Amino acid sequence: MNLEELHWFVVLAETEHVTDAAAELGVSQPTLSRALARLEREAGTPLFDRVNRRLRLNAYGQIMLEHARRGIAEMRSATERIAALRDPDTGGVRFAFLHSLASWYVPEQLRRFRASAPAIRFELFQGPAHEISRRVLSGHADVAITSPRPTAPGLGWRRLYVEQLTLAVPRGHPLAGRAKVRLSAAAGEPFVALSPQAGLRQLADELWAEDAVDPDIVFEATEIPTVEGLVAAGFGVAVVPIPRQPRGESRIVHVPLSNAGAKREVGLVWNRDAVLSPPAQRFFDFLRNHALEA
Repeated sequence: MNLEELHWFVVLAETEHVTDAAAELGVSQPTLSRALARLEREAGTPLFDRVNRRLRLNAYGQIMLEHARRGIAEMRSATERIAALRDPDTGGVRFAFLHSLASWYVPEQLRRFRASAPAIRFELFQGPAHEISRRVLSGHADVAITSPRPTAPGLGWRRLYVEQLTLAVPRGHPLAGRAKVRLSAAAGEPFVALSPQAGLRQLADELWAEDAVDPDIVFEATEIPTVEGLVAAGFGVAVVPIPRQPRGESRIVHVPLSNAGAKREVGLVWNRDAVLSPPAQRFFDFLRNHALEA
């Protein structure tokens, strides 16, 4: 029995008369009688006692009425919640982004967007690139910002900006005074890197392979600030993006890499097979229209 017929049962239970219930519902008496018969077949027992020309709920019907009212209320609540989430002014957006974008880009974009849509709610997820792609494809995130461009089928991509990659070295390091450096110049250095699943690590792996560098990785971290902190402490050097904003005390030097592929594309990702809710579409359009690239 569908939700509409469940409502018919509730009205029938309240009026205790097929003719009166049919008139109130605007359906024919035979249609209502057939719906009741289907419900009783599904329940496996009569739900009413027939007394004279009226219907009286029996013990089984009382149980069905209790659950029918609860089910109708739950479905009404669900549709109201869905409508609220889809409201372009007060709905919700599930947004995922990289760890490394949490210090400046993502907070700034959220601040600017919320200035024009303060009532929209956000469910935020911060994580590595492979987990972000999984969440978008599985429907657990509406839109995401990640890097590098994911290769999984079904994901849409819109580049937002490009970052220059650098070799981070401790202040006073022999390479610290160079205007630019090729990654091969650090071939004999210990490296601090991100974990293999990280998007930036994938770019570093490509650069090492391009320059035939077999890196001596002394530690794998989960976030760029940890990588840079260990570089500052003298544990090694690292491949990181050039900072857009100061990252604490300047105890390291970022030397731009001259390798042609020493760039990180940061972009907007979404599931091409999914329809964005109005608030998610509004946020998506905002990010796309405020891309930093030329």
